[in-house]
Amino acid sequence: MANFDWHAERSDLDGIALLDRTPEGEGIDLKAVRLYRLGRVREQMAHFGVDAVILSDPINIRYTTGARNMQVFCQRNAPSRYLLLTAARSILFEFTGCLHLGQGLETIDEVRPAKTASFVATGPGIQAREKAWAIEMADLVKELAGKGATVGLERLNAGTAIALQDCGLRIVDAQQPVEMARSVKSSEEMKCVNASLRATETGVARLRDAIRPGMTENELWSVLHQSVIAQNADYCETRLLNAGARTNPWFQETSSNVIGENELIALDTDVVGCHGYYSDFSRTFHSGPGNPTEAQRELYKVAYEQVQNNMDILHAGMSFRDYAERAWDIPNKYYENRYYLSAHGCGMTGEYPYLYHKGDFPDAGYDGEIVAGMTICVESYIGAAGGCEGVKLEQQVLVTEKGIELLSRFPFEEELLR
Repeated sequence: MANFDWHAERSDLDGIALLDRTPEGEGIDLKAVRLYRLGRVREQMAHFGVDAVILSDPINIRYTTGARNMQVFCQRNAPSRYLLLTAARSILFEFTGCLHLGQGLETIDEVRPAKTASFVATGPGIQAREKAWAIEMADLVKELAGKGATVGLERLNAGTAIALQDCGLRIVDAQQPVEMARSVKSSEEMKCVNASLRATETGVARLRDAIRPGMTENELWSVLHQSVIAQNADYCETRLLNAGARTNPWFQETSSNVIGENELIALDTDVVGCHGYYSDFSRTFHSGPGNPTEAQRELYKVAYEQVQNNMDILHAGMSFRDYAERAWDIPNKYYENRYYLSAHGCGMTGEYPYLYHKGDFPDAGYDGEIVAGMTICVESYIGAAGGCEGVKLEQQVLVTEKGIELLSRFPFEEELLR
């Protein structure tokens, strides 16, 4: 198999490795952040009896090592770069021509060229490529973790997973140990979360200032996108900005719809921001030039009440079931169009846990414990089925030993709360 590591012999690559050495990193001990996260993954691997993990989700790779490379591309081309992690070794298999991006990180012991095992890369020969890939990885796992090792996988294509199992390894799902690791943040990690939020809030302020009837949703949404990218964000994970009738129901892609006068404009940020951390809060604005109607104010005040109530009940030691039981009761006329979650974890993207509404808990919910160090997004969408408009609000908080700390600081709309 060809080795496309055409930078391997170069000696002038020092200092260009992606170590998040950026202005918003000043005052943050990024080495401590990376080592804490690596330690968390290894701790949870040991807890769940996993000898090794092969991570191909680029967010999980970045969490575990700090290495970033073509995040969106690699999500749909797995395995094109991947990390083999054991209790004692960390080997990053980096994409063609990109080995320099993994150099210099204290979380990575070795960088090797990856061998992409996908249909796009291999065509009809994919089964042979998957088998060869699996044999190579299985031999390495056995060398580092022993024969019959338990290996966790999360995003690999099915053929590679089956081929690994055929090599005599015990294959398990790595999602649980990795998600549990990511769910609790260190104090230094929280500095990254706050840096991402402050940058996103700057973008939302610019978006709010840019609102004009007659512009399209896409034009308005692009203001946020431009601002956060200029501040070293990765990308916006969704396109959730809608105006007027397109605010009800929720989950309509931002479009070329022209924003009218005196309409509600609902936004969910969903920004994967600086340091790879998720800025996830929602706000609803009024396009003007007139004042909001009483119907618009009612929607807004009901959504605000839901968010405030559910923030107030959150505390460390609370079970997910208890949260569902105590969470705000959605009025019947808004229940059909409710947001699918009451709250959810947040870190480098939407994360564990999902906290469901009381009515959804029997079918969708699961139990667990809210612990200090979790960052939680408290959600609300209020819009009647068949109604004219809707309101989306959301706050991001940190669970502490004493209660919660509000993380998202962007103000609510006073004229909609009157």
